[in-house]
Parts: sequence; structure tokens; C-alpha cells
Amino acid sequence: MPSTLDWNKDGANWPHRNTSRFVTAAGFKWHVQIMGTGPTLLLLHGTGAATHSWRGMMNGLAEHFTVISPDLPGHGFTDTPGASQMSLPGMSRAVGQLLRKLDATPEIAVGHSAGAAILVRMCLDDIIAPRMLISFNGAMLPLANMPNELFAPLAKLMVAIPLVSHIAARQAGSPKALDRLLRGTGSTIDAEGVALYARIVGSPGHVAGALAMMANWSLRTLARDLRRLTVPLTLVTGSGDRTIPPIDAARIATMLPSSRLISMPGLGHLAHEEKPARAVDIVLEAARVAEASCVI
Repeated sequence: MPSTLDWNKDGANWPHRNTSRFVTAAGFKWHVQIMGTGPTLLLLHGTGAATHSWRGMMNGLAEHFTVISPDLPGHGFTDTPGASQMSLPGMSRAVGQLLRKLDATPEIAVGHSAGAAILVRMCLDDIIAPRMLISFNGAMLPLANMPNELFAPLAKLMVAIPLVSHIAARQAGSPKALDRLLRGTGSTIDAEGVALYARIVGSPGHVAGALAMMANWSLRTLARDLRRLTVPLTLVTGSGDRTIPPIDAARIATMLPSSRLISMPGLGHLAHEEKPARAVDIVLEAARVAEASCVI
């Protein structure tokens, strides 16, 4: 496995470092951040990101919840397990084992992009049963312009050649390449966020983990099973998202008539990083709706 991020060096000024801990679950070591008190709220980031993705939201959420935010397998400072645990069902089970190790039962679950897909899979498989599920630009349907039959074998080939991840990390970590990557999301994030993405995408281990995830994922089964979801779902989209078409959320809303659709105008795929205070308000409002429904 290519060299990974070093906590002492790369994590020296990591956002909310004082809340970090390392936990072994599902047979490998995780980086997890835990802060706040109250009902448990689980945050899962998307492909290629890490806990830093929630940096602007965690303080606001921690005023109301015990917030648990892990680096997903193969991402950030979490180890990369075997291929079977890098699939969507495998990651879902692994996150479930992490929660059991932490003795945590999420009442609210919030996911960005692929993190939302993991949460939906966990709900469908009865791994978690939160009162509310909130998706920020969730990647829950196969991408029309990226057929899995073509992309997954290519990603698997790239994972199998260690040199590829080193080359990809070196290229992705260059300022021009990173600028293209971030502009490709439709988002404009602050300088701190740009620097943090530069740090992680410049790591061959992180790049290899993201590629391993993409190589072993398929959203076809999840798309087929979505209609079975019974947990209330709030779908939040950035109207300028260039990664996940906002129309996908509208399609999911037609499958789940009880779901709620919220737009963040003018924002992209990283909308929750662009306007974290607004994102916190959306989560809190959704939590209040879920609580009111339970009372009724």
C-alpha cells in the first residue's frame, strides 16, 4: 500500500485535532473525531475527502449533539482494508462495526455525496435506524456519464499498480490540478479548505484509498432498493453542483414521496463547506421535524 498520511506531520494542525482519536474496528484502524453532548449525530464525508470536510459545521452541531465524524476506510488517516470492505455494502458494515465499538446509536445521520449512499445502505440493511437522514448532494444513483462497467475495471487497474497512485497524487497535489478538481465541483471554498485538500490529495495512500473505493463500488443495487427506505430523508442540493446533477435528488424525491427537497442556490458539490452555517441550520431544522414527528 502506498505511503499514507502521517498524523504527527500531516495532522499537526488538522481541524478539531483535539477531538481526534484512533479506534480499531472491523479489523483496521480508524481516525474518528467526537465532540459535543446530547443525541448522537453521525457525519460521513464523500469520496476523496476526510473529516476536514465538516470543519465548519462541527462546532455548531456539537452545541446540540454528540457528533461522530470518522475518516472513511482508505481516506484521510484511516487505514485501507481489503477490497471486500471497500465496496458499498462492505463500507456500510465496517462503519456499523465502528459504531458498535464506540457504543454509539445515531439518532441523526448526515452524509455528503458517497457518504449519503453509505448511510442509506446502512438504513436499508438495518445497521442503523436514525430518526432522520440528511443527504448533501448525495451520490445515490449511477452517474449517467460514468458507467460502472467501464470505470470500475480502470480503477481496479490503477489500484493494482502502486506507481499510479504516486503519480496521481503528485499531479492532483499541484496547485493547477487541484484548482481544476475543485472548480469541477462547482464550489468555491476558502483558503484553509484548499490547503487541506492539497494535503490529502497529495498523499499516494489517500489517492489509492479513494481509487479502491471507486473500483469496488456499484450504485445499481442501491438505486433499485431506494424505494424501500423508511427513514425520513432530507435531500439537500447545491444548484450549481457539477459532480452530482441536482436532478438526481428530484428523481429520488419522486421515489420517496415523504422525502424533503432543499436547494442551496448558487452553491456546488461542496455546498456544506461553502456555507457551513446554512448547512447547520438545515440539519437542525430537519432534526426538529424528526423530533416533532416522533412526538406525534
